[in-house]
Amino acid sequence: MNATAPCVILSAPQLAENIGAVARVMANFGLADLRLVAPRDGWPQPRAWASASGADWPLENARVFATLAEAIADLQLVLATTARPREASLPVLTPRDGAGELSAACQRGWACGLIFGGERAGLTANDIALAQAIVTVPIDPRFASLNLAQAVAINAYEWRIRQSAAPPEGFGAGDPPAPQRAVIGLYEQLEAELDASGFFHPPEKRGSMVRNLRVAFGRARLSDQEVRTLRGVVTALSRGRGRVLAKLAAREGVKPA
Repeated sequence: MNATAPCVILSAPQLAENIGAVARVMANFGLADLRLVAPRDGWPQPRAWASASGADWPLENARVFATLAEAIADLQLVLATTARPREASLPVLTPRDGAGELSAACQRGWACGLIFGGERAGLTANDIALAQAIVTVPIDPRFASLNLAQAVAINAYEWRIRQSAAPPEGFGAGDPPAPQRAVIGLYEQLEAELDASGFFHPPEKRGSMVRNLRVAFGRARLSDQEVRTLRGVVTALSRGRGRVLAKLAAREGVKPA
């Protein structure tokens, strides 16, 4: 099977010139699928084409999304690039190791992507919680800031040189990961039921608790069948709770809430 290529997702990019520079780097290394999440100045921006220096095709075909969840909905493997893991308990890879995972996954026909954060603050903890692993460039901690195009260039270069390499032994055995739209649907169903049951307590810790749950499931790289099974489990538990509440209410002689 010929390898497909990962997409590049820019979350909340600010400067059109940087988007253009990213498109130029993508063209250098054979990447073409550019996705923009809530670009600050809207899209399209003529200054991006000027910075791309003729690498127009990623810009002309770029797709814009309101949220990161929408941008990754069709992907089966998502890696988040950040200099700061932000306490997420996900595997932390070098760009070389990340490229190996992406290359092997793409050769199996999986839809994959790399997420890059905006210029000012990078990715948020909530963004990272939607990924299955973190990619961190091993740069000098005295100056750990890379500009957006540099970060994309390092990862795209590593992707390019992996194209002739064989997938790691045993990689991808079994069912492929579910598309992220299915995984996010599981997250939202589970979180709604946990809200209803009062699990998120105290309320101010809800955000971190949600992220921890998402990270735990993200590490598992659930298949589509596993997602369906877990959603069925959540539904069954919810219905069971309703029956228990109804029995208790009947015993007390009151109508259930």
